[in-house]
This record gives sequence, structure tokens and C-alpha cells, in this order.
Amino acid sequence: MNRAQHLFDLAGRVAVITGGAGLLGYHHGAILAAAGAHVVLLDLEVAKPAMRAEQLQQAHGPECMGLAVDITSEASLAEAKTAVLERFGRVDILINNAANNPKVEDQKPGQPWSRLENFPLETWNADIAVGLTGAFLCSRVFGTEMAKRGSGVILNVASDLAVIAPDQRLYRQEGLPEDEQPVKPVTYSVVKTALLGLTRYLSTYWVKQGVRVNAISPGGVFNGQPEAFTEKLHALIPMARMAHKDEYQGAVLFLCSDASSYMTGQNLIVDGGRSVL
Repeated sequence: MNRAQHLFDLAGRVAVITGGAGLLGYHHGAILAAAGAHVVLLDLEVAKPAMRAEQLQQAHGPECMGLAVDITSEASLAEAKTAVLERFGRVDILINNAANNPKVEDQKPGQPWSRLENFPLETWNADIAVGLTGAFLCSRVFGTEMAKRGSGVILNVASDLAVIAPDQRLYRQEGLPEDEQPVKPVTYSVVKTALLGLTRYLSTYWVKQGVRVNAISPGGVFNGQPEAFTEKLHALIPMARMAHKDEYQGAVLFLCSDASSYMTGQNLIVDGGRSVL
């Protein structure tokens, strides 16, 4: 194995990914499995994490595992940790990827739930619970295990909206009054920005225990969004397009491997250049 291969080799390591059965979570897992890691996908039962883990294993070789877990429940996470340790004996990598991200285009005329004035408190609480409290609890449960062993990596998946404000012009619909115009919900920006604070905090908290903590801020991924929306968004991105669903794999592998061994507390922005304008 040459130097380049060694830097990115994850053979024998165990990676836990929240929201792991979803669009990006699965692709994060795929690149880590391709690098040799045993990948554990945590997700709600409805997302079929066990089936998705089997697909990973068949595609890439290393033994993988899928668990139905409520990441807002510390008891559920403790059970998951026990299951992971019983199967693999260790945890080396945690990717806090899970988040609520309701589609703005689903808002119906006359029901402007996304606007700050109308945003439901129960939705605020649910989004914070999954995206932020879930990341905190997962970091506590699995990060503590890494700290005991003296090594590990935590990667928090933030967003370009952690470093820039949403451009609400992207979501405007002709003919609607101002107070019914859909907007990107407040919780998404708040959660993703807070993850950067959690990243910085944890990066110094466990630094003596050999646990590195970084964040990645990806831009939007194309997944069948309306053409009117994507045309407006592309005009704001220097590369003039959204990301492909597997286009963050290189950055994720870098941040989870020894290739980034002298990097902690940082946020890697991968957004096609949008945030530099």
C-alpha cells in the first residue's frame, strides 16, 4: 500500500452515520465502506436502515449494519451503541448527518406555515430535537466511547446555510401576497449554524483524547427540484449547478480518514462557490 492509499484507508474502522438510510447519508456510508470501513446506518425504521446496510455490504464488501434508532432518545442511542460494540467491538467515526428539511415547495397557497410569523412551535422543537439535540446526544454517546479508546473522528454535516443566509427570493411564487410567500424555514439555518458551534466546542473538549471533530458545509443537492427553483439557484452559484448526490464523497472521506489528521474544529465548505459571492 502506497502513501496515498494509506492516508485514505479505513480498513477495520467502524463508522456510525445518523440519517444513514437517506439520500446523502447512504452515499457518505458508501465511500467509507469502499475505503474499508464497517458502516453502521442509524435511521428511523420507515427508512429501512437494515436493508440499506445490506445494499452497502453487497456493493462494497465490509460487513455493515443498519439499526432503527431514535436519535432524540439517549436510551435508544445507548442500545444502539451496545449493539455496535457487540458486533464490531469499537467505534471510530461518527457522522452527524440526520436533520429535518421539509420541502418549501410543499407549502400550499393560504397555508404559509414556513414564514416566521406562522412557523409552528412544534415544528421548531422537532427540527431542533433531530438536527441539534440529536447531534449532541450522538456525540455524547459515541464520542465518549471514542475518547475512552483514545482516538476517533466526529463529522458534523452542516450546510452552506450555516455560513450564509437563505436567499428567500429563490422560493417566491408569482401571484401570492407577501404574507403568503413561502420561505426557507428558520430552523434549518439555526440548526446548521449551531452545528458549527458544537464542532468547535467538541474539537477542544476531547482533543487530548485523540478525537478530532470537524464539519462539512455542503451546498444544495439536485434531487428533482422544480426547474423554476433550480434556474434561480444556479444563477447564484459560480459553478452554475447544484451538486450531484455522490459529489461530497471525496470531502467526507478526507475528513474521516488520516488524510486530515492535523485538522480539527474546522468547517469545510463545498458549495460550488456560492458562499464566496
